[in-house]
Amino acid sequence: MTSPWERVRGHWAAPAWLRTAHVVTGFPIALASAAVIGGLTAASILMIWTVVVPVASLMLLFWLVPVLTRIQRGRFNAFLGLDIPQVTRRPARSWNPFKILYQEARVASTWRQLGYHLVAPLIAGIGSLLVIMAWSGALVAIAFAVQMWVEDGTTWPGTLATLVAMGLLVTGPWVARGVTALDEYAAAALLGPSQKELLAQRVETLQESRAEVIDAADTERRRIERDLHDGTQQRLVWLAMNLGMARATLTDLPEPATKLISQAHEEAKLALKELRDLVQGLHPAVLNDQGLDAALSGIAARAPVPVRLSVDVRERVTPTIEAVAFFVVSEALTNIAKHAGASSAQVLVWREADRLNLVIHDDGRGGADPAGGSGLRGLSQRVGSVDGDLRIDSPPGGPTTIRVELPCT
Repeated sequence: MTSPWERVRGHWAAPAWLRTAHVVTGFPIALASAAVIGGLTAASILMIWTVVVPVASLMLLFWLVPVLTRIQRGRFNAFLGLDIPQVTRRPARSWNPFKILYQEARVASTWRQLGYHLVAPLIAGIGSLLVIMAWSGALVAIAFAVQMWVEDGTTWPGTLATLVAMGLLVTGPWVARGVTALDEYAAAALLGPSQKELLAQRVETLQESRAEVIDAADTERRRIERDLHDGTQQRLVWLAMNLGMARATLTDLPEPATKLISQAHEEAKLALKELRDLVQGLHPAVLNDQGLDAALSGIAARAPVPVRLSVDVRERVTPTIEAVAFFVVSEALTNIAKHAGASSAQVLVWREADRLNLVIHDDGRGGADPAGGSGLRGLSQRVGSVDGDLRIDSPPGGPTTIRVELPCT
């Protein structure tokens, strides 16, 4: 529990003097900022007939606003330990000054910061005046009280001056705290990001994190595929070859032994086939080496139904998008073979600007519903993981068309 003496001592402790310094130093900084803003604004208005001067003045103004804001943020951090979040701004993507001005004028944080730099002189000016009056008045009252007590002894002017000095000494830290609180409120509302901007930054951070997780998962799938292909699959190939050789050469063994070798050989070949299918489904090596066209040609050739494939992707997309596109086509063809009862299918893949488009069409019975099966839900989830768009048109009786758009960047 805090003692009364600690409360009294804390009233004039270091934070009180730091608040006082914050208020006093804020006035010249705010006055200089307002003068710069006012001068550039006046130049752009008074010299509007020259075109060049107003454009240059406004561009300089928009460039200086973040600089002035950083100075104010440094003042808050130095004296109050308050870290006002910085507003993230995208750099201009044009060399045209009019486009730059248009882009800057659309940024809401710029106008909020301008508003603070124009309001700050009023807050800092009145606050500095009040704080200086409180502390200087206390010093004057103390000096007058000491003079009265020394010269005249105990008199009512000396007593009154003492009471005034004590009142001002108590009031000074409160005044500094009040002005500082008002300045903090204005700075947090105008210099920092708004709630909408904070949410947008959070969404962007989450999107980047999700992209990193997806890339990491895709890298891990490629590693598993490589390990299975170079390790486990080679051992199974060796085992199947040896069992085949034993089956072919050891014909003089008893029938039970021959039967066991034959069964082991068949099981080894079946395990090898399943492992190859698993590796192919994880991330085919041909997708890394030769791209989407070669990988899709492979699954189209192995499909149980005839597939007409057309791939027009001159510039390769990222490995993650390639993996998603491969998975979508592979899963869609698997669903067609299992459930559609189709006699043929068509797969179209092409790149248009920054979008990779996929169309998978079959002449089956239709009625495909993402809510009715895990396969289509898996497609939707995989496409949604990279901010893609999936649309399914499958009326009862067919045909079924799946359209997918994937971002290339």
